[in-house]
Amino acid sequence: MEQWPLRHLVLRTPRLELRPDDDAGLDGLVETAYGGVHPPEEMPFLMPWTDADPRYLGRGILQHFWTQRAALAPERWSVNFVVRHEGRVIGMQSLDGTDFAITREVSSGSWTGMAHQGRGLGTEMRAAVLLFAFDHLRAVRARSQAFADNHASHRVSEKLGYRSDGTVTAVRRGGPTEDVRLVLDATEFRRPDWELGTDGVDGCLGLLGAG
Repeated sequence: MEQWPLRHLVLRTPRLELRPDDDAGLDGLVETAYGGVHPPEEMPFLMPWTDADPRYLGRGILQHFWTQRAALAPERWSVNFVVRHEGRVIGMQSLDGTDFAITREVSSGSWTGMAHQGRGLGTEMRAAVLLFAFDHLRAVRARSQAFADNHASHRVSEKLGYRSDGTVTAVRRGGPTEDVRLVLDATEFRRPDWELGTDGVDGCLGLLGAG
């Protein structure tokens, strides 16, 4: 019996390969993060992890993903896909579920290194996990959030069919800012013109509450 079926899960798009994080992948993710994720005057994340002391940023990244991996259970899970382009780690795409067997809802988050932005890769990697969620996990709804001034994230959401689901006021670097909630029903998903390739899906369904 396979104790950690996520080790065999792979999502493939025309340009990308997504695999749940392992230690080798996390080392590549740390290297990508040290190359820069956003301009220093901007902060696209609710949890401002990129503001960490550079001496400890890498260790913090490893500990964060180790913690999420250790806590994963059918009732509450975060699958953090390490995203590779031409064999090189370019960023991370998460897919999360809470009581998924009941709600059939997922949420997502992502980032890519600055060297890989502006080429449509962010749209491609989010489309990959949405195809996985809707077609393989049988999700009915996906959610996301982004600050109002995170224009790149909102462009991705618009391309894929998300609609606004209200706003909340969040604190960012000590000041208030508008955080926009977004929702996408499976029937409104604007599917890409390519098919998702997968390996290892069936073995993961029970672990993610989708069996």
